[in-house]
Amino acid sequence: MIEYRTFTLDNGLRVAHSCDPQTAMATLNVLYDTGARDETPQLTGIAHLFEHLMFGGSANVADFSGEIEAAGGFDNAWTSNDFTNFYEVVPAQNIETAFWLESDRMLAPSLDDRTLDVQRNVVIEEFKQQCLNRPYGDMSHHLRRLLYGDSHPYAWPVIGKEPAHVAAVTAADARRWFFDHYGPDNAVLAVTGNVSFDRVEQLARKWFGGIPRRNIAPRRLPAPVFPTSDVVEKVSGDVPQTAVVVAFPMAPYGSKDYFVADTITDLLSAGRSSRFYRNLLMGGDGLFSEVDASISGSEHEGFLMLNARLNDNSDAAAEKAVAMMVAEARSLASPTAGVSDYELERCMNRFESTFRFSNMGYQARAANLAMALYHHEDINDTVRRQRSTTCGDIRRVAAQMFDGGSSATVIYSPA
Repeated sequence: MIEYRTFTLDNGLRVAHSCDPQTAMATLNVLYDTGARDETPQLTGIAHLFEHLMFGGSANVADFSGEIEAAGGFDNAWTSNDFTNFYEVVPAQNIETAFWLESDRMLAPSLDDRTLDVQRNVVIEEFKQQCLNRPYGDMSHHLRRLLYGDSHPYAWPVIGKEPAHVAAVTAADARRWFFDHYGPDNAVLAVTGNVSFDRVEQLARKWFGGIPRRNIAPRRLPAPVFPTSDVVEKVSGDVPQTAVVVAFPMAPYGSKDYFVADTITDLLSAGRSSRFYRNLLMGGDGLFSEVDASISGSEHEGFLMLNARLNDNSDAAAEKAVAMMVAEARSLASPTAGVSDYELERCMNRFESTFRFSNMGYQARAANLAMALYHHEDINDTVRRQRSTTCGDIRRVAAQMFDGGSSATVIYSPA
């Protein structure tokens, strides 16, 4: 049981707190309800760029990370298609420094031309490093376009469609993004570590209470138009071996079938007792060097992926690998060869163990608490919710996804 308390400021900022007296440290985590899903097809990558801009100083702070380091801590952030998240880890006695810094950039980040020029160049170089100069770096670009078309915000990865989009972001664009998406009423704050609830409440009201609500832009996300039949795209590049990904549309976060699909990927690929490991990696005649299954974890309609790296770069091997992975996934829907009670219980025990151990650390707990509060969920209900999945649910969703639905496949081979 994770002990925590929550409260909400008058400006809409939701706050979660969990005390851990066993550490001398503390984490402050701020989750903003904005990501690449709020972008337009003509200006992609701005959500990620703005994450970088938030480290460029603010009204009363010239060097954000420098102040955190001076307080004996460190900071970082991440952006997804759905969210932008910032966190600081500091000695608990210096937690007010983190409150001061986060509140100052929530109030007024520095969005001048010099800061924008610096961060634009940083993000463009990151795009080149991650997508253009790394093997399989543009795999996500191909896959998401196949699934979502050209105009849906899930049709491109967080880094954006192309560097030119990031280069085109102006100071006016950055200011518009800030006032449309950043504010206390569009954020969740979580604090964990050796800090009392009273201290957190006092600091939250002191540093964040005076920040006004924003006029948050309404989200107008179109429904995805997934392929109505199986589609395959073959690409080549400077890669060491053929990689294959097969993606199936799946339900959005919060729905029953989302958590069933999550369990399906665990049954297929989590650990050495999983079906992919036993039947494909160890029993696949040496075809596979890696094989995995995962979900995109999207707030809206996302996708489940079957991934593999192959030891044979021929077209025939790629086709065989796709058939073997899909057949293994389809077997979960079989009335006779489908998942057993024992197999499902083993999978659930692994999930619970991972969840319990991950939340023993105050840093991960802060991020998980923020996400749970955003979803209006009790973090202590996570395991029960996952365990409510039955063998019948697995068979039903597996049949819908792998037998009744369409897929998008990308085969990435050496040039």
